[in-house]
Amino acid sequence: MRNLLARVPRAQQSHVAAAIREAFVQPTQDKAREIWRAIAASAHNSLPKLAQAMEEAEDDVLAYMTFPKAHRTKLHSTKTLERLNREVKRRADVVGIFPNEASIVRLIGAVLTEANDEWSLQHRYLSQEPLNDLAVAGDEEPALLAPPAEPAHRTPAAA
Repeated sequence: MRNLLARVPRAQQSHVAAAIREAFVQPTQDKAREIWRAIAASAHNSLPKLAQAMEEAEDDVLAYMTFPKAHRTKLHSTKTLERLNREVKRRADVVGIFPNEASIVRLIGAVLTEANDEWSLQHRYLSQEPLNDLAVAGDEEPALLAPPAEPAHRTPAAA
C-alpha cells in the first residue's frame, strides 16, 4: 500500500487507498483481481505511475488469497516480520560491537530459532485446521500438512 500511495499525489491518497482496500476485502481471489484491474484501468489516464505499479504487483499483492480465508488477515500484513526484525535489532543493540561475522550469525540464528520454537509450540500463528481442509479438498499430500515435529535444539556451535 505504501509503495502504491507513494505514486499518488497527497490530495488523492485517501481516495486511492480506500479503492485498493476494497480489493483486499473480497471473498475470492477472482473478485479481488477483477477489482484490482478495474482500479488500475481507471488510473491509467490520471495516474499512470500508479496503474503501472498495480499491473506489475498484482500477482505478488494478491498471492495471499490462495490461502484459506482464516489465514488471510495474518498473511497480507508484514507486522509479524517487522516485530521479528525489531527483536533482532534490540538484541544486536545490546551486544553493541560484534567481534566477527560468525557471532552475528549465531545471535540472529538464536533469535530466529527462538521465534520458530515459539510459533510452532506455544501459539499457532496459522491454525492447522484450514490447511487440513485444503489437503482433503485438493490433491496435496496430507503428509505435507502434518503438524511440525518437535524442534531440535541447537548448540551455539551448530547455529
